Amino acid sequence: MARQFICNSETPIVQTKAGKIRGYILDGTNIFLGIKYADAQRWHMPTPVEPWEGVKDATGYGYIAPLMTPPSPMGDITIPHRFWPESEHCQYLNIWSRDLNPETKKPVMFWIHGGGFSGGSSIEMVAYDGDQLATWGDVVVVSINHRLNMLGYLDLSDFGEEYHNSANAGQADIVAALQWVRENIAAFGGDPENVTIFGQSGGGMKVTSLLQTPTADGLFHRAIIMSGVAGGFGFGQNRRDKEIVETVMEKLGVASVAELEKVPVPKLFDAFNACQKKLAKKGIRASWGPKANDWYVGDPLEVGFTDHAKTVPTMVGTVVAEFSFGPGIPKKNELSEAERRAVVVGKYGEEHADELIDLFKTAYPGKNIVDLNVVDTMFRPASLQYLDLRCQATESPVYSYMFALDFSIDDGKAAWHCSDIPFAFHNTQIVPVANIEGVSDKLEAEYAGAYVAFAKTGNPNHENMAHWPAYTPDTKTTMVFDRETVAREHLDAQLVAKIQEYTPPFDFSAFFKVDDDDDEE
Repeated sequence: MARQFICNSETPIVQTKAGKIRGYILDGTNIFLGIKYADAQRWHMPTPVEPWEGVKDATGYGYIAPLMTPPSPMGDITIPHRFWPESEHCQYLNIWSRDLNPETKKPVMFWIHGGGFSGGSSIEMVAYDGDQLATWGDVVVVSINHRLNMLGYLDLSDFGEEYHNSANAGQADIVAALQWVRENIAAFGGDPENVTIFGQSGGGMKVTSLLQTPTADGLFHRAIIMSGVAGGFGFGQNRRDKEIVETVMEKLGVASVAELEKVPVPKLFDAFNACQKKLAKKGIRASWGPKANDWYVGDPLEVGFTDHAKTVPTMVGTVVAEFSFGPGIPKKNELSEAERRAVVVGKYGEEHADELIDLFKTAYPGKNIVDLNVVDTMFRPASLQYLDLRCQATESPVYSYMFALDFSIDDGKAAWHCSDIPFAFHNTQIVPVANIEGVSDKLEAEYAGAYVAFAKTGNPNHENMAHWPAYTPDTKTTMVFDRETVAREHLDAQLVAKIQEYTPPFDFSAFFKVDDDDDEE
């Protein structure tokens, strides 16, 4: 059946602070794409856009942030991707809303994309489209692009006061987008006093950082961190940016950062990539991420939560097998109990297998024990630490969840990093692998319903799901989203601790290894 599309002289025109824009309507949802929310010179703080005359078109996505290495088409059966034109002038946002009446005051869900602090975009995954969430959830959805990698998180403070916050330029873009929302979202039917920031992976890390950024205080009112607490994995830590910059300037033959600002982005990235092997020999690896200073307080696992962060209702969760992107165990559900145990022994050894199997069965009754081999040890340990610290604050609640679905692909592959995004956006119908007969509709209603309820009230409970208590020091309740969704106390801390004890730490640096063939001249 054809969808109802309207883009003509009768399409609503919205007045923003800087000028008028026109989007389009699809099945009753007003869609505005590619709205410029700020401008910025390279490595400087963003500034408001200049006002314009007439009506600007807002029917196409804006530029995304430049990527330092070309994207590779891979994994699209599990995480369908899209690519788009790039520019360092990438401060664009997108809006989906059913009602443009300023008196409507719908909750605003402000999406921050993943990709660490170096990649990704607001349209990278097809599941990021906000029309279904806006329609089904009766909310206003906003997604944004912002500066990334060395354009958004390179620390140039050693080169002059004007660059004092360059390491947080990407975060400053997000704050500018939130300020734009505060000033303009009412014209799109949204409530500037009810904004929920939510993000996954790198987007979740940005949410944790925004909670620790006083400039953002009051610009959002609830926070959802999806697979985004990664303490100890080096994002923005152990910085030696001055040496990186000096090496790149030498490579390019420029004498100052002012000159470096004028180098075309492709040439700048090529120079950095060519220097990586030389830098690696000195023990230097770029670590893109925010830097604690007078603008950003720092990681709460290191410095504690700000007083304001304690007042923001927060959801924190992970998926059961985050970085298990490869194929699962073939026909794992047809293996005998002895064969399943042998798989576990193969990873953990005879001496630890039975102890871990018992802990796994306690945490996840009914689950196949071979999934012990893919239990997450990157995000879950830090998330538990975050929850344990955050729940000590009584000013507002914190809620814990685990997305634990076994998918139909590869004979029952356990939920991997990003696999919950289509469920959160109520977009399972456009991601083939997320369609499981008799499962997806129910789980999607529970999961997206919890997100929407939380955005509306600061409490994720709703009538189509089992009761979800807040996480407290005594109960440590986690809502397990699965074929049967259930709240469980003291879910998996013991299991995670033992896995960490018996196996090497998760090696995230493997995702950033330098090619031995990289030029160092």
